[in-house]
Amino acid sequence: MDTNQLKKAAAEKAAEFVEDGMMLGLGTGSTVFYLVEAIAKHVREEHLQITGVATSSRTAQQATSLGIKMIDINDAPTLDLTIDGADEIDQNFQGIKGGGAAHLLEKIVAINSKRNIWIVDESKLVEHLGAFPLPLEVIPFGCDKVFQRLTAENLQPKYRLDDKGERVRTHNKNFVIDLHAGTIAHPHLLADWLDHQTGIVEHGLFLDLVNTVVVGKESGVEVLQANR
Repeated sequence: MDTNQLKKAAAEKAAEFVEDGMMLGLGTGSTVFYLVEAIAKHVREEHLQITGVATSSRTAQQATSLGIKMIDINDAPTLDLTIDGADEIDQNFQGIKGGGAAHLLEKIVAINSKRNIWIVDESKLVEHLGAFPLPLEVIPFGCDKVFQRLTAENLQPKYRLDDKGERVRTHNKNFVIDLHAGTIAHPHLLADWLDHQTGIVEHGLFLDLVNTVVVGKESGVEVLQANR
């Protein structure tokens, strides 16, 4: 099976967690694309009544086109469940997200959800976080000063550039700085330090948010549960 088949298998399994009447958070990315398709199939075949909140306009448009009712998060009560992808997940169910530059919106939705599930292919499971560059969303004003502080901490920052060599802009028109620092031995300490750096709107460390991970493997789909 190729990576896309593994992602699709994990997404279809995760869609089974969706129940009638749920207020559902929908993430962003290639694996979530398959998830939305799978949920829409359940909605049609089982006549489920669900309402969704999306973390990107792309997901919202796809869901709406497939008949899933979507609303703005400001109009939603607490979400029952959010299902999203991840770029890395370590053995303690801590993760890095933001490869699609949507980690600010994804984290807002995640922290307002009673339960979070991540769906990934097995390549995303790692022993320690950090091989995948850690994304930061940074406001343009003073961004080079933030960059200098990150450099001084030996965090190996790089602005994310598009195919034209221009700085990538997020949904909120901010820049993305990726940290290429290698292994993150103490993710909670790094997250706390980043939280106190003025100019950084949000980072891609998603800590203590997920207890269930659905993994697409060559041997089949596996549902992992954290012991906490």
